[in-house]
Amino acid sequence: MTNNTPFVDLRKYDQSWFDRGRPGWYILLWWFVQAIAFPLTPHPLNGLRCALLRLFGARIGQGVLIRPTARFTYPWKIAIGDYSWIGDDVVFYSLDWIYIGEHCVISQKSYLCTGNHDLRDPAFGLKTASITIGNGAWIAADCFVGPGVKIGSNAVIGARSSVFSDLPAAQVCWGSPCLPRYERKCELTT
Repeated sequence: MTNNTPFVDLRKYDQSWFDRGRPGWYILLWWFVQAIAFPLTPHPLNGLRCALLRLFGARIGQGVLIRPTARFTYPWKIAIGDYSWIGDDVVFYSLDWIYIGEHCVISQKSYLCTGNHDLRDPAFGLKTASITIGNGAWIAADCFVGPGVKIGSNAVIGARSSVFSDLPAAQVCWGSPCLPRYERKCELTT
């Protein structure tokens, strides 16, 4: 049972068609800056981390808070709206675009993954699709958000959920797979 012939032949894997968006030297420079600058900046130096991301092409709104241990594969494929928070150890695996709305919270250890592989392809072909998180959404701790997912505005994704398909606005959702459970209500202050 464990020694059956594999369905894939990884010798045939080829991602030469994939456009990372920048030349190899630039990507290595970014990875070096992220490995050194991010973890060494104290939490109050959030502005420096935002400036570094902008320098490398990320679209970062005003008032965005990014913790020092957050990771961004390709910042030029990231857009984060005003006043959003990115927690510790969050990973933006941005092979494709990741769009975060305004006033969003992406909590610690969450993983936003825009890449996958074709299970039917013997060469294990790479597939990518963007992720969009609507305004006011909260992705709680240790969530996985998969390629092509759209999460509606003001949705809440419960801790440790796995999101593989779109979720509607203003819903509290959790599980693996993540499903809407009930409407999110909020007392607006004036």
